[in-house]
Amino acid sequence: MSQKVNLNAYFERIGFAGSIAPTLATLEALHALHPATIAFENLNPLLGLPVSLELPAIEKKLLSERRGGYCYEHNLLLMAVLRELDYTVRPLAARVLRGAPEGTLPEPHHMLLAVDIGGATYIADVGFGGLSLTAPLRLKSDAEQTTPHEAYRLTNGGSDWLLEARLDDAWAPLYRFETAEKTLQDYAPSNTFLSTDPTSGFVTELRVALSPPGKRLALHNNRFTTYAEGEAPETRELTSVAELREVLSGPFNIQLPAAELLDPRLEVILANAGVTDI
Repeated sequence: MSQKVNLNAYFERIGFAGSIAPTLATLEALHALHPATIAFENLNPLLGLPVSLELPAIEKKLLSERRGGYCYEHNLLLMAVLRELDYTVRPLAARVLRGAPEGTLPEPHHMLLAVDIGGATYIADVGFGGLSLTAPLRLKSDAEQTTPHEAYRLTNGGSDWLLEARLDDAWAPLYRFETAEKTLQDYAPSNTFLSTDPTSGFVTELRVALSPPGKRLALHNNRFTTYAEGEAPETRELTSVAELREVLSGPFNIQLPAAELLDPRLEVILANAGVTDI
């Protein structure tokens, strides 16, 4: 997993023009810009299209085609960028707890990164959808850490770590992870399941998120919600393919797949949401 990446294309895509020294400040800048610019989205699984974990395919999709992707695509791209900038990076795997039944331990279907800087280790994750980190977190137990969006904390449970976010004045568990390094081959079965299995929510639901400064945008099927800092969430139910396309290409800045592929699936999303006039 050490292929060359097109740094100029990545910097242009996220609007980065700062120092490229492998420092915490550079990592913080990249980590803020990436989830603010490149959407988390699952259009490929929804359309029955493959999700490749090979860097050239990820670059083509997220950079050239100006699409988004899910955790593996986002974090593999960021990892390649960071390694090209001479950071020491280890890919990790996590078990997502948010949305899982209480008391269960899901399969490790999420990817994040461990980045070593100046003798300290930081967690980077630009691919967790509506709660993607917008700053790296120091791998330090029980310390509340602020980001441009929510506050987070990490707890060391012995063999693994727990990541939580402060939501509505309470700590909400997001995922558990170990610090053992993974390989592309380790992620392949999970990627196949998430992108092709009929029981995967990425295959049956529309899930899109973006985290620009001061707010988070989320689209779940036909419900488009804006979470602005200090304000109550605003949700709008989209009732037509045209509205869905406008939100995807507008606020989320996604260059859409061909209409003959996308529109029939959007019609199904609307029908499943109970929208009949499509």
